[in-house]
Amino acid sequence: MTPLTLTSHGPATGRPVLVLHGGGGPTTVAPLAEHFAATAQVLLPTHPGWNGTPRPGHFLRVADLAAAYLDLLRERDLSDVLVIGSSLGGWIAAEMATADTGSRISGIALVDAVGIDVDEAPAQDFFALDARGVAEHAYHDPDRFYRDPATVPAEQRAVIQGNMASLRLYSGGPAMSDPTLRARLGAVTVPTLALWGESDRIVTPTYGRAYAASFPEARFELVAEAGHLPHLEQPERTFALLDAFAARSALLHP
Repeated sequence: MTPLTLTSHGPATGRPVLVLHGGGGPTTVAPLAEHFAATAQVLLPTHPGWNGTPRPGHFLRVADLAAAYLDLLRERDLSDVLVIGSSLGGWIAAEMATADTGSRISGIALVDAVGIDVDEAPAQDFFALDARGVAEHAYHDPDRFYRDPATVPAEQRAVIQGNMASLRLYSGGPAMSDPTLRARLGAVTVPTLALWGESDRIVTPTYGRAYAASFPEARFELVAEAGHLPHLEQPERTFALLDAFAARSALLHP
């Protein structure tokens, strides 16, 4: 099994919830982990290559991350697992669902996920944006979240640059997708939620609706006054939708 950097939260007897971060690293999904830790057994990994963690040389694609996390579920003998993925983490969650031959996963929640090709609403080339552009595309209220790069300490800047290099590697660069994924989602039978910020301009709600429509049966939910990270801008609305989905998808942990 691939060594993973992982933190656990919440009661060991609770439903397992695997929370997968996007390009910004695990701090961007910390509120999700904290919310579910009240009742669930939360697993919050740092993807290999983020925040200075080692990346095995054979880890080159999102599918490699998905395989490692499925190995983690098998190693811990976890079942009835809810996987919540933000942005790149949603792509990993979708990939996991297509490869879950052991039926460990009972639900996946994709929060403004990337990973598929949608001709009518292509993903924004994230790597072409400067810091202000990222804020404008990612947030409903960009002024609240924009941070002038000149004010970021050099050590933190190095971490961010390393994270972006890992994101570019795993995602395939500007494409931010696997052209084979959308067709494979038709075989996923577990309950699926596509939860989207109404103001997301990285992957728009049109993209999100196409993502939901790629599954045999998925629910699409829109969060008003939120962008690419609705759990940061509208936590109460986002948590309410995720809690309702968690209750619908649970098999063993009502």
